[in-house]
Amino acid sequence: MNWKLENDVNDWVKGQFDRIGLVKHKDYNEESAMSEYLKDALKGSAKTKNKTNFGKPDFHVEKYKIPVIIEDKVKLSKLVAETKDGVKFDDKSIGAYATNGALHYARRMIDSEKYNEVIAVGIAGDNADNVTIRVYYVFGSAFNAHKLTETKTLDFLENEKSFEEFYKEATLSEEEKHKILITSQLILQSYAKKLNKLMHNHNVTAPQRVLYVSGMLLAMQDIVSPEDERLDFGLIPDDLRGLQTKNNRDGEKIVNHISNFLEARGIDSTKRNLMLSSFKEISKDSQRDEVTDNDKEVAKFINGKSSVNKQIFTFIYEYIFKSIDGLGGHIDIMGEMYSEFLKYALGDGKEIGIVLTPPYVTKMMAQILGVNMDSKVMDLATGSAGFLISAMELMIEDANKKYGRDTTQAKEKIASLKMNNLLGIELNAEMYTLATTNMILRGDGSSRIEKGSAFNRPEKLFTDFKANRILLNPPFSFDENGLPFISFGLDKMKKGGLGAIIIQDSAGSGKAVKTAKSILKKHTLLASIKMPIDLFVPMAGVQTSIYIFEAHKPHDFEQTIKFIDFRNDGYKRAKRGISEVDNPIQRYQDIIKIYKAGKSAKVSAELWDLKKVYIEDFISENGNDWNFEQHQVIDTKPTLDDFKHSVAEYLSWEVNQLLKSKGEDFSKKA
Repeated sequence: MNWKLENDVNDWVKGQFDRIGLVKHKDYNEESAMSEYLKDALKGSAKTKNKTNFGKPDFHVEKYKIPVIIEDKVKLSKLVAETKDGVKFDDKSIGAYATNGALHYARRMIDSEKYNEVIAVGIAGDNADNVTIRVYYVFGSAFNAHKLTETKTLDFLENEKSFEEFYKEATLSEEEKHKILITSQLILQSYAKKLNKLMHNHNVTAPQRVLYVSGMLLAMQDIVSPEDERLDFGLIPDDLRGLQTKNNRDGEKIVNHISNFLEARGIDSTKRNLMLSSFKEISKDSQRDEVTDNDKEVAKFINGKSSVNKQIFTFIYEYIFKSIDGLGGHIDIMGEMYSEFLKYALGDGKEIGIVLTPPYVTKMMAQILGVNMDSKVMDLATGSAGFLISAMELMIEDANKKYGRDTTQAKEKIASLKMNNLLGIELNAEMYTLATTNMILRGDGSSRIEKGSAFNRPEKLFTDFKANRILLNPPFSFDENGLPFISFGLDKMKKGGLGAIIIQDSAGSGKAVKTAKSILKKHTLLASIKMPIDLFVPMAGVQTSIYIFEAHKPHDFEQTIKFIDFRNDGYKRAKRGISEVDNPIQRYQDIIKIYKAGKSAKVSAELWDLKKVYIEDFISENGNDWNFEQHQVIDTKPTLDDFKHSVAEYLSWEVNQLLKSKGEDFSKKA
């Protein structure tokens, strides 16, 4: 008999719990019978219009390492509402469909910052014989931050062991993480293009645009005391009302909130004032606070006319702020925005030598250096903090792996490493503001980003920090292509520390001989990795290599260097974007193995000819032979197959000539 009421589905779910031995009130609960902690997580957050609303999923399980939220609906047609772009999250879909509701609750729980992961289950059916279950692993509050598992029953909830096995399968593989990283970058770039157009339409200049984004993202953050007490909610679009009275203009509200946020965070006054001097661009022009017609990009989110500042704020809120924790962890949000906004402007990154490193490359370089939770990582040309973000993500991952995600030990270690294990230095005031914002958006880590030149920082800064890792992409326009940055950085590191720099590789083939020779007298070149020539397209088309060093160990010229050809990384880049052409995800995992094991690396023979892409060879003291192609040997000795092929071609030619000759004779006789 077909079900008529949602209670019929509820009874079926309880029957499944009973079948696998789960007891109500002990192992699972219904609706509001939940822990205060979970209840608080479901109350809403700064990203919701109703900040005190309390959600009540049909069932929940809190007995395992992460919570499980279950929503059910009568009728199989009410399982999920989705489009080709994914699950829908409009109010109607959330209320009417089981999967949409369960994912909505899970996202809000993560949004509350009380949970990092949630299992969301949607159940719908017509009767006991026709029920479908969808089980999702949810890892962020962004619309796309979930993974549909292959699990089709509730049996994974039976006991600790069954849940642990499910969890291992549900969590993201390295391949999936890389895929999310690339997808996130493309999504963010598409948002940046639309936002760029919106700001252009409202006459916001190119240099102002990225400051608008970073400042407004900070204004959306809750203000929290050092004791973790919420002092004020972050701003939402409804808080901006187009008022014209003093201190109540939309731009002024935004800047005032940023100021209060930075002060509550304990950001010192010098750094705070430096950042605020940049962010005051948002409130400087009072005309941008006057109400006007809404741009088509935000018209669906705003009722009636609104200020330019509100329109920009709303776009950032809806498309970027809500997506932050669902984006690939290594994504440099402000860097992506910077690249998009300034690549069409006269003062773009190419003119000042700032070309930001793609996130999958910053991650790879940090992995090559073996960054972990005990690493002390330094970047002397921080830019928008892409390298520090990747380093911090690997540190957090390592801490969670050792101590267990969300354990007290893991939380304490993560808080400590964010505060003490990352050092960035940036001269450009605009980039400094972006770097600091980027790190704050990632959960602080901003206290050790310094404004100024790395070359005139006080010596105490480096001796106190004791770096054992350095990651660098120096300004292309700097002397000797920027090689002095790595030389200076290696000098300031602990003995045995490791460094990696991605640089125009003419620096290693003669353009930076003076610094290269100096480096080899004090430090060891371990490896040289040739990168794709289109790596920085469309911002720049330059040939780069990554050089890996060991600090304070003079180079032994009797030892060989690893030379790796990574010009085919599996991607093709163009002005319109990046596309996969030859297994890039696998290649970026394999390159770490090749660096570690050379020709013995366990990688696919179909993807790699290790004899061609990996060389071990010596370098000279001249400092001008650091690149792969300088050690590549072109084998001109013919093989047996070459010989057979040539003989076959010759015999074929001889027979052909003979037949032609006979043909001519016959024709003459005729």
